[in-house]
Amino acid sequence: MVTFYVEVDDLQAYLDKAEALGGKTIVPVTVIPDMVTMAMFADPSGAIIGMVQSDGQ
Repeated sequence: MVTFYVEVDDLQAYLDKAEALGGKTIVPVTVIPDMVTMAMFADPSGAIIGMVQSDGQ
């Protein structure tokens, strides 16, 4: 399986949008201190997409 990640400015807003379009949150907004803030969702076909939050948020 391959998972790709995209950078977004508001993780929760994009998770909410994904769910509104039929996706499912796999990993809620998660902070890994001094490393990254990330989340993951599955699209309606089951593909898993990761997101990382851009700097400044």
